[in-house]
Amino acid sequence: MKIAIASDHAGFEYKQRVKQHLMAAGHEVCDFGTDSDESCDYPDFIRPAARAVADRQCDRGIVLGGSGNGEAITANRIAGIRATVCWDIESAHFARSHNDSNVLSLGQRMIDTDLLLQIVDTWLTTDFEGGRHQRRIDKIDAE
Repeated sequence: MKIAIASDHAGFEYKQRVKQHLMAAGHEVCDFGTDSDESCDYPDFIRPAARAVADRQCDRGIVLGGSGNGEAITANRIAGIRATVCWDIESAHFARSHNDSNVLSLGQRMIDTDLLLQIVDTWLTTDFEGGRHQRRIDKIDAE
């Protein structure tokens, strides 16, 4: 799978961990930055990553920040993006199975390191259930 990844300074450490984990699992990773923990503005990095997913240059995206909220808001401004903030395995499972999330947003300040990669793996391997959930996504996309 080809995965876009991006963060601001507050998510940089986790971005590096996730990136290495993804590459070790055989995924192709497109890193949209940032490249350090020096203060920066997350839209500068999150928007291009989300656009890569919306334009189908990447299959999915993972964005990271302090809480993950601003990153999800930014990504969700792009048509076709369904960015979900996940904080545990169950939220990652439902983000995919019920919401067909194509961008995962994570908060470095909100998630313990021992849970980080479990959330990522759950989100990557959970299939969308379709059915009644597709009807709801169609309604979201109709606006």
